[in-house]
Amino acid sequence: MLLKTFGWSFAVTVIGLAAAAWGWGWQAFGVVLILSILEISLSFDNAVVNAGVLKKMNAFWQKIFLTIGILIAVFGMRLVFPVVIVAISAKVGPIEAVQLALDKPDEYKDLVTDAHPAIAAFGGMFLLMIFLDFIFEDRDIKWLGWIERPLAKLGKVDMLSVCIALIVLLISAMTVATHAHQSTGHADKSSTVLLAGVAGLITYLLVGGLSSHFENKLEEEEEREQEAEEEAKKAGKEPTMVGLAGKAAFFMFLYLEVLDASFSFDGVIGAFAVTNQIFWMALGLGIGAMYVRSLTVYLVRQGTLDEYVYLEHGAHYAIGALAVLLLVTIQYEIPEVITGGLGVALIALSFWSSVRRNRAEAAEDGSSEQKSEVTSGV
Repeated sequence: MLLKTFGWSFAVTVIGLAAAAWGWGWQAFGVVLILSILEISLSFDNAVVNAGVLKKMNAFWQKIFLTIGILIAVFGMRLVFPVVIVAISAKVGPIEAVQLALDKPDEYKDLVTDAHPAIAAFGGMFLLMIFLDFIFEDRDIKWLGWIERPLAKLGKVDMLSVCIALIVLLISAMTVATHAHQSTGHADKSSTVLLAGVAGLITYLLVGGLSSHFENKLEEEEEREQEAEEEAKKAGKEPTMVGLAGKAAFFMFLYLEVLDASFSFDGVIGAFAVTNQIFWMALGLGIGAMYVRSLTVYLVRQGTLDEYVYLEHGAHYAIGALAVLLLVTIQYEIPEVITGGLGVALIALSFWSSVRRNRAEAAEDGSSEQKSEVTSGV
């Protein structure tokens, strides 16, 4: 079961890491490995959400999502998008950006370094909004309750996450952006950081709006489907599930694609906190995207979406940490081991907390059964 589900992901991992080591050396191997682990970690909650929606779809639409959908996710968002970001930020064409990376790596590195303040501000705001919207939502399950409970109460204030994000952007523009790291030294990039940060915020709001739109459409279709089933049963007829399921599944597919795109942003943008090498980035993110597919299939088939309940929390805390680190890197250089390792550490901690929670609940259930047996005289 494990090999059948993750076989292609394992194969892509081996090929990708081998290509990095053979083409650029052991440093590239290490960076691609870190990016792969980081993308897999950040994508776990993506896989959980995907699986929750995907299990409602029929076999045909599941296959569409897991074939066409993964092509869009891997080649569109993970491979093309990093090149587009560099091209726009450095004000060169996509083809020119790729040619520079191949023929003139030093010049390309200087362009990326000069474009980094805009990339960091755009990505930092996008990631920060993902984290803030998560942490301000009142959830039944809380990992770090002493932090999450008061923040959930504050989250009742409308647009609080947007206000905080804008405040963070203003502080960044007035501090680290005034001495932004450049290939020629340091320069004042306050206006660039402000514009890029606002663009990141707008992008998040647009993507979030589209996701909510498709989610509402999905709920409407599910309600109509249930009503049609009830009417058909009352009339003594067989409900026509094929047409309704197909229409509902179409909205599910659109919703999943927009949702996956929004998750792809945090992986792609977060990768810039680890490396500016687009080919290393593409390899690492491509490997991670394959595991999103495998994890989605595995979770659907096993039905264990709620087994490790704190992993989603750990992934979002990792996103928040990356957001802060990206903004700090506008002025200061941070080692790749720190940026990559911090996210992995948070995911590992949340996983261990989930395991401990499951063990504690199992022990409580065992004690309750023993007490029940004693009470009944068994």
